[in-house]
Amino acid sequence: MSNPSEMFAGLIDTLRKLNAGEVQPVEPRHAATVVMLRDGAEGPEVYLLRRAASMAFAAGAFVFPGGSVDLRDADLGDEAWVGRAPSEWAADLSCDEPLARALVCAAVRETFEESGVLLAGPDASAVVEDTSGDDWEADRLALIDRSLSLAEMMRRRGLVVRADLLRAWTHWLTPEVESRRFDTRFFVAALPEGQRTRDVGGEADRVAWMRPDAALAGNERGEMMLMPPTLASLRDLTAYGSVDEVLGAAASRNVTRILPKLIFDENDNVKFLLPHEPGYPQDVAG
Repeated sequence: MSNPSEMFAGLIDTLRKLNAGEVQPVEPRHAATVVMLRDGAEGPEVYLLRRAASMAFAAGAFVFPGGSVDLRDADLGDEAWVGRAPSEWAADLSCDEPLARALVCAAVRETFEESGVLLAGPDASAVVEDTSGDDWEADRLALIDRSLSLAEMMRRRGLVVRADLLRAWTHWLTPEVESRRFDTRFFVAALPEGQRTRDVGGEADRVAWMRPDAALAGNERGEMMLMPPTLASLRDLTAYGSVDEVLGAAASRNVTRILPKLIFDENDNVKFLLPHEPGYPQDVAG
């Protein structure tokens, strides 16, 4: 569809069909998103990228690095994994062990693909210091076109995934009315010392490090479009004064699934509801 009004009309039509049982919700794809953080002069800053206008999903929105799980993301063996075991991650992420392994690896891979930052190193005590060389760029592009898997890159370079650098943060599902749906686990991670983000292009046409409150203010002014999961994460992050505080809070955070719903109110207007809001329907699994 070519403009927002047509898109919204399409969502309303789909919502009516869903309510009438004429169509079923699209099965969501598993995905991972990483809220990458660094300490700034006035507190934590987050890395945001603006999705290019040509993208089919969330075009023009500022988002964190992330994307769908590649089936090969679960191929990483224990010898190339550092940190909490996949079984422990499975408990945090409310999924089975293979999916937990795939989600963590997808988080590492997508962060590298979309920012140039790699949460990996030669062993449990070190991280890659610089990924800006031409050889790294060739690997990044090969990961994007799926001619290379994360496991293959780790083996060839003698690296291990530093799963200990990630923490689970939250879990969002795309509303049932959408034609493109994702079952997304959000992680938080600190920018590794010695590495830097790069404007790698591709799906994004702009990148920026921003304080969460500054991003929220930009959204209020209409200067930045933020999707509900990004908005909620940024609001949560305003409570913390440092990256260490965020990571500490994440270690004990209760990660629950959030499925926004679109419903018709008594006046036949469409309302967007979150699980904690009055009127949220409790009888549909999503």
